[in-house]
Amino acid sequence: MVEISVGLIGYGIGGLIFHAPFLAVARGLRLEAIATSRRAEVERDFPSVRVHPNADALVRDPGIALAVVSTPSDTHFEIARAALEAGKHVVIDKPMAITVAEADFLIELAQSRGRVLSVYQNRRWDGDFRTVRRVIEEGRLGGIYHYEAHFDRFRPSIKTGWREQDGPGSGILYDLGSHLIDQALVLFGMPEAVTADVFLQRPGARSVDYFHLVLEYGSRRVVLHSSSMAREPGPHFAVHGDGGSFLKYGMDPQEDAIIAGGRPGRLGWGRDDPEQYGLLVRADGTASRIETLPGGYERYYEAMAACLLEGAPVPVDPMDSRNGLAIIEASLRSARERRTIRLNGMYYNVVHEDRGI
Repeated sequence: MVEISVGLIGYGIGGLIFHAPFLAVARGLRLEAIATSRRAEVERDFPSVRVHPNADALVRDPGIALAVVSTPSDTHFEIARAALEAGKHVVIDKPMAITVAEADFLIELAQSRGRVLSVYQNRRWDGDFRTVRRVIEEGRLGGIYHYEAHFDRFRPSIKTGWREQDGPGSGILYDLGSHLIDQALVLFGMPEAVTADVFLQRPGARSVDYFHLVLEYGSRRVVLHSSSMAREPGPHFAVHGDGGSFLKYGMDPQEDAIIAGGRPGRLGWGRDDPEQYGLLVRADGTASRIETLPGGYERYYEAMAACLLEGAPVPVDPMDSRNGLAIIEASLRSARERRTIRLNGMYYNVVHEDRGI
C-alpha cells in the first residue's frame, strides 16, 4: 500500500495528545519523524520513528512528504512557510496563523508551489458536533433562529504554559475560539457582523480568558462563549428553531480517552456516554434522546491521505481557517471599540502588523 511519509513538528500537549495517536493509525499515512526536544518520550512511545532536534532539521529531511505543525501559535507562520518552501505538503494546527495577512500569504505560497495546505480543525470530528450538524441538516429543528456553543472550563489558577502568557496567539480566543468559530462557519458560513466581549477576567491573568461573541446571520443569532471560571457548565450546544430545540451537555470523550491511555481504533473509540446523549424537544413538546454519533479525529488524517494519494478534496480548506481568523480579528476590534463590526461579504480586510510578509 502506498503511504505518505509524515513528520510531526512538536511533541507537547498538541503533538502528544491530538496528533501522534491519530497519525499512527490513519490509513494512508506513515509517521516517520518527530521534531522535539523530548527525545526520550518519543523513543518510548514510537521507537521506530526518527527524532529531529528542531523544526529546521525536519523541514530539511528529504524523506518527509507531509509536515504537521503542532507548536506554539506564534511559530505556525514561519514553520509552515519554511516547510512549503522546502516542497512539503503542510498541516497546521489551529489557529493556522496569527493574522489574516499571514494566512493569505501561506495560502498563496502553497498554491504557487503546488503543495497542499490544510488546517487541523479536529473538532469538526467531535461526536457531539457531528450530531448537532446532522440534526440541523436533517431539518429536525426547522429553520434555525438561535445557536449557542460553549467551551467552558474551571481554571481559577493561571498556568505557566504559553497559552496563558502574554504574547501573539495566546489566550482562549485563539485557542478554544478557533474551534467554536470554525464549527459555526461549517454550519452557517460567514456572518454579516460580530459583536464581542473579550477580556482578561481572572486575577493575574496575562492573556484572554473570557469571550462572548454574537454573530449575526439575518434573523439568526449565533452565540459562541468560553469562560475559565465555569465550575458547573451549562449545555455545550443549544440550538433552537421553529421546529424545536436540541440541547447537548458534556464534551467529546476523545481527549480524555487519550490522556487515560486509550487509543483510536479500539472497541468503543469515540463513543459518548449514553447519559450525555442530546435532548431533542419538538415543537409539539414531545422529547427524545438522540444517540451521539461517534467521534474520530483520525478521519481528518485519513481524508488528508485521500487528498494526497487520490486527489480527494482537502479535509479542511485553509480559507475556512483564514475566515476564522478574520472573525477573531473583528471580535478583538469589537471588544476594543465597544461596537458591532460589520463584515465585508465573505472576507474581512484589516490593517496588519508587518511580520516580514
